[in-house]
Amino acid sequence: MIRTSDVWWKNAVLYCLDVETFSGEGFRGATERLDHLHALGVTCVWLMPFYPTAERDDGYDITDFYSVDPRLGSLGDFVEFVRAARDRGMRVIADLVVNHTSDQHPWFHDPEKRDWYVWADEPQSDGPQGITFPDKEDSLWEYSEEVGKYYLHRFYKHQPDLNVTNPEVRDEIARIMGFWMELGLSGFRVDAVPFLLEQNDPMDAAALPDPHDYLTDLRAFLNRRNGEGVLLGEVNLPYKDTMAFYGQGVGDELTMCFDFVGMQAMFLSLARRSSGPMVKALQERPEPPRDGHWATFVRNHDELTLDKLPTDERQEVFDAFGPEKSMQLYGRGLRRRLPGMLDGDQRRIRMVYSLLFTLPGTPVLFYGEEIGLEEDLSLEGRMAVRVPMDWDAAGDQRHDPESLLSWMRLMIARYRECPELSWGTFQVLDTGEPCVFAHRADCDGGSVIAVHNLADRDVTVRVPAEGVLADLLTGGRVKPAKIGAKVDLGPYDCRWYRLITE
Repeated sequence: MIRTSDVWWKNAVLYCLDVETFSGEGFRGATERLDHLHALGVTCVWLMPFYPTAERDDGYDITDFYSVDPRLGSLGDFVEFVRAARDRGMRVIADLVVNHTSDQHPWFHDPEKRDWYVWADEPQSDGPQGITFPDKEDSLWEYSEEVGKYYLHRFYKHQPDLNVTNPEVRDEIARIMGFWMELGLSGFRVDAVPFLLEQNDPMDAAALPDPHDYLTDLRAFLNRRNGEGVLLGEVNLPYKDTMAFYGQGVGDELTMCFDFVGMQAMFLSLARRSSGPMVKALQERPEPPRDGHWATFVRNHDELTLDKLPTDERQEVFDAFGPEKSMQLYGRGLRRRLPGMLDGDQRRIRMVYSLLFTLPGTPVLFYGEEIGLEEDLSLEGRMAVRVPMDWDAAGDQRHDPESLLSWMRLMIARYRECPELSWGTFQVLDTGEPCVFAHRADCDGGSVIAVHNLADRDVTVRVPAEGVLADLLTGGRVKPAKIGAKVDLGPYDCRWYRLITE
């Protein structure tokens, strides 16, 4: 652990929360709830936007990057939250939303900062393509009566894109990062990274610096200010395109990238009750740079995007987990949390989180997952999954050894005890049973084997193993045999084993 402490993110447990819906009482209330996260085993808290906002996009339409929304408290309350988290061994990172601002931000109305945004005399047909929110917008360009030109907005029309090709904008973003790091942050989750680096006019692109040089500059700045700092990137692209955001071979851009492809393959495997899609994705997933890592997740704060699946496979997941149109969003995702998708089946829910904590990568939880918080489909769009935390349920589950919360605590404790899962080499094991996903992680002479049954039936498999399998969840042992260790699995069952070869 001594030699790995400076890359703490490789075996961290991240927990994403929205201060407003997590506590209902701003930063002071969230600070009082930190003991819940500490007992769960969280090692890093990821804060969704808490800055002053025009309140038209759940905090992502920022009007001031240097302050706290008055509804959530003060800068002093923020510092107390970070200090209290540190006291409990938890780091804090926050959303860095610098692809755009609110159209109510003072910069947007300052004539001297006109070039801080992207303008055109007419909407550009050869510029960026693809509307992010097709239910709300029909163009990426909006006319400003104040300026007499069109401005680019990759998201909503009230969120004009910043012009990161402008050196003044780049310097300002660095100042924003430096400000919050001085107040105790250990890094940032970088919002919409591909859009941040997007160049507006392809005719001018050759004359501009390589946009990835900007990520390199941000990473260097972060490391100068805080040697343990992390940049966690939202990069929803195919694997080969995502790799460029780590940096070309040396890992000098993003520290971690979310594994969107693997997440979507997992849900296809769950829908089919077959390990095939997951196995294929994991075998195709490239190795990140030495000090980089993949971030794995079941759900996040947006819709459960399925945009990397072909149309027919996406429909399979829709049919299995969100067959009604009200459960779907933008034709590409589901606005549901996991318990709703799995009809509350505790066996299956627990098996999915067991997958999360054994798959290679850093696990990221969305608040409420540990207690089985469900969606509210009466809320609009993505807000269906951003519901208030249910602290009554958390209290009821806290001392119940059979609760989902107790299961999640066990998963996290065992994950932290098994460095092989986060640091080790990974290989899929062939059990001859398509519904069973088995894999092995090896590191420094230690080996951990995880076995998951994706089907709703009993199954017995032989797991390749050259020693005794010590069950890390129940304490039992499985002896080896010439044809492999025999493992009996109930419907949606899972096992974690440490391989003992003496």
